[in-house]
Amino acid sequence: MQPPARRPRALFAMGRRHRDTLFPAPAVRRLTGWVDIDPDEVAEDFSRAPALHAAEILITSWGCPAIDGDVLARAPALKAVVHAAGSVKHHVTRACWDRGIRVSSAAAANAVPVAEYTVAAVLLANKRVLEIGALYREHRAPLDWSRRFPGFGNYRRTVGVVGASLVGRKVLELLRPHDLDLLLADPHVDAEQARRLGARQVELDELVAASDVVSLHAPELPETRHLMDARRLALMRDGATLVNTARGSLVDTGALTAEAATGRIHAVVDVTEPEVLPAGSPLYRLPNVLLTPHIAGSLGGELGRITHSALDEIERYCAGRPFAHAVRHEALSTSA
Repeated sequence: MQPPARRPRALFAMGRRHRDTLFPAPAVRRLTGWVDIDPDEVAEDFSRAPALHAAEILITSWGCPAIDGDVLARAPALKAVVHAAGSVKHHVTRACWDRGIRVSSAAAANAVPVAEYTVAAVLLANKRVLEIGALYREHRAPLDWSRRFPGFGNYRRTVGVVGASLVGRKVLELLRPHDLDLLLADPHVDAEQARRLGARQVELDELVAASDVVSLHAPELPETRHLMDARRLALMRDGATLVNTARGSLVDTGALTAEAATGRIHAVVDVTEPEVLPAGSPLYRLPNVLLTPHIAGSLGGELGRITHSALDEIERYCAGRPFAHAVRHEALSTSA
């Protein structure tokens, strides 16, 4: 696409460190070919952002303040928000939708590394890599792994995906080439839709009880809080693995700690409630739990995918085309 003659005014609105990592010099050069923007001006606080008055596009990311009615009153030219991150719930308020602001998100780009992490966790969990690696370090000799772990491996294992979100759908896509039986539980997906995603639709309790790995990809909503509580964790098969790369609130931390402490189930946990567990939490030291510090999403070089997704959307807007990743207000009630 060729840059148009009219160049809209844009403003960064995010934490400054995110501007620095998401928009290095090459990305800024591409951006300034399409919009007028001062790349050194970053609105971390809209009350201190004089450029807000002329901005037609807000380029937002983590750390963006809420865009509420007061902000919009000082942004008469604003027509679009391009979010260089995932969920827009934390900063795009009802006032934006009421005014008809167009909103785009890089959630699909951010879903890719989360899905990749999840698929790696699934395959390694079924292969019992953590346990076998620990035993190998201890014995430093070959053992009869098949005798110790009968049935281990990924052939014809059952993986249950909870939530057909962007990440959940990407996980199913990446798992389809493997010889796995895939289950899906999502109240908004019917049997035919699940089949097209490569899975069999089941109720959540059936999925939990039937799966060798249960992977959570549901949004954080009042009705999904503690979706995996003590009762559901008790439904899991002996030796099954719970993977959570979604939101910490989906799992009752106390119930998971108690169940994992028995050694009956395993867990790969990237998000917790609270976000950082107390230093004394048993989840840090249980050998059947892999705890990581919210790293499944875009980090390091993976941020480039988010950047290019946002830049693509800005180019579409400037060329008068619809967003490829538009966010619909009505969809937010069932999304992250």
